[in-house]
Amino acid sequence: MSPRAVAAMAASLLLRYPDGPALAALPAIRAALGELPSDLAEPLGRVADHRAGTDATALAAEYVELFDLRRRTCLYLTYYTAGDTRARGQALVAFAAVHRAAGFLVDGGELPDHLPTVLELAARADEAGWALLREHRVGLDLLAAALAAVGSVYRYAVEAVRSMLPPPGPAQRVAAATLARSGPPREEVGLQPFTVGGRR
Repeated sequence: MSPRAVAAMAASLLLRYPDGPALAALPAIRAALGELPSDLAEPLGRVADHRAGTDATALAAEYVELFDLRRRTCLYLTYYTAGDTRARGQALVAFAAVHRAAGFLVDGGELPDHLPTVLELAARADEAGWALLREHRVGLDLLAAALAAVGSVYRYAVEAVRSMLPPPGPAQRVAAATLARSGPPREEVGLQPFTVGGRR
């Protein structure tokens, strides 16, 4: 695996719900981070250290409160630009098509735009996943800003991902600023067969 792929896989695991398998992967993650450049290893290592040094029950509660109960820090990339509208349903279909074309099936009850899932795709299928991340840079920027605003350690994992992408262009910066002020669009229909997401 390239350093970029290793960093994407580490970020994917560190942004997943902290269940048994995710926590059991921490020693392997920390070993892998030792092979990465410091600008990737340091921020990802902060998240790994937080998970290693925090009680599992507290980690789970923190994760649910942060990512499942707050819209501004949700991990579903299309939510930021499409909100609860028919456009989001179409965007999710497009994400699912990219996964299928790369030979990956989204399992575990997650939606295809779930950030850890897209990061795993980037780690394993390279360009397919990175293209999705580039296309949804606005969502990543808004997520990073929201995580920083609440002082969450998880912001470091998102910052590491953003550092591996091209800088946002003028249109992306304007879109991020606009959405930060107004929030995602709302319509509340058209998401079948997808649900908004959340802990199952």
